[in-house]
Amino acid sequence: MKQKVLLLSSVHPATDPRILYKIAPSIAPDYEVFCALPDIENHTSQAGITMIRLPRHRSLLVRVILTHPVLLWKCIRLRPDLVHIFVPELIPVAFLFQWLGAKVIYEVQENLFKKFEIKTYNNQTIFQILFKFFDHAARRHFYCIFTEDAYLKEYRSLKHPFVIVHNYVSLPFIDKYLKTKQTRQSDPVLFYSGVISMERCFDVLVAGLIILKEKYPNFKMNLFGPVRFNITEAQALPGYATISRHLTFFGYTDFRLVIPFASGAVAGIALLKPVADYQDSYTTKLFEYMALKLPVITSDFPLYKDVVEKSDCGFCISPYNANLLAEKITWLIENPLEAEDMGGNGRRAVEHMYNWKNEEKTLLSFYENTLNTKKLAA
Repeated sequence: MKQKVLLLSSVHPATDPRILYKIAPSIAPDYEVFCALPDIENHTSQAGITMIRLPRHRSLLVRVILTHPVLLWKCIRLRPDLVHIFVPELIPVAFLFQWLGAKVIYEVQENLFKKFEIKTYNNQTIFQILFKFFDHAARRHFYCIFTEDAYLKEYRSLKHPFVIVHNYVSLPFIDKYLKTKQTRQSDPVLFYSGVISMERCFDVLVAGLIILKEKYPNFKMNLFGPVRFNITEAQALPGYATISRHLTFFGYTDFRLVIPFASGAVAGIALLKPVADYQDSYTTKLFEYMALKLPVITSDFPLYKDVVEKSDCGFCISPYNANLLAEKITWLIENPLEAEDMGGNGRRAVEHMYNWKNEEKTLLSFYENTLNTKKLAA
């Protein structure tokens, strides 16, 4: 009989690519997998994976009061052998599963010790104090997975084994939905996938696109992802009204539906300002753009330059330089053959190094070692 694994988050979208399209299918052949996420619908079902729908609430306090009890009611009767949590608010819940005999993996996907400085909600002092208390408790009692090497600078006192599993891209998943023929459209199209915020340079993007419009008045930009500012903030940006009709905001979208829009795009934009933990963390869309054969324009952080400049797959620029952003977009528009070469270089780099297949091996080995430990202890 296969051992039971419960993948658990009260925050992530029901179609979160890492959980639903990478981790779950990777472990499904070897384990009985249950995936509990907010607002899961029938279309998210996958072979060998049992989906469990949780309610979605933006407020952390409301989730603790309403979502966590539902989670326990639906999941605790499963008696999983291993519980893999993806958000720190579930650490107290995970302790209950551990008391009932499960091994617990605590996955750290962001450095909240730095991220609190830019969080605009669920950021009250009491939440920060509770996070620090439970996070340190998890270090002593749980196995840990980190998505970035830099997080080990913060997480240095770990009692149990840990591993780094980067959030690289799944090429089979990308290729399943990517159009085989990618032809540029007559008017330039730009592509963005991910959280949309001022910290992620939306203001700089607007300024750069205003400059671009002078030469390419019919450009388009497709933006996929949750918007972390209100419309009045956007409207207050100088010149926003002149380019707003060129922007299409799709909101958070299942990534498999996003992929076809990359076909024929000039570039993928992945600019971030040097705040919080951004300089220490890869932005996942960097590798997604590379897999999609898009030239990338990203920030000139050393971590990013090590990928982009070595691979010759795009440009690393100051995240505050709108003129340079417009200049690089213009160059990619006017040099289609060189841009195509950059896209191909990025794809080859992902095939060789920055792909989920390599990370999957690490993940499966960690799971096996964690559960074998339980067998030996028994």
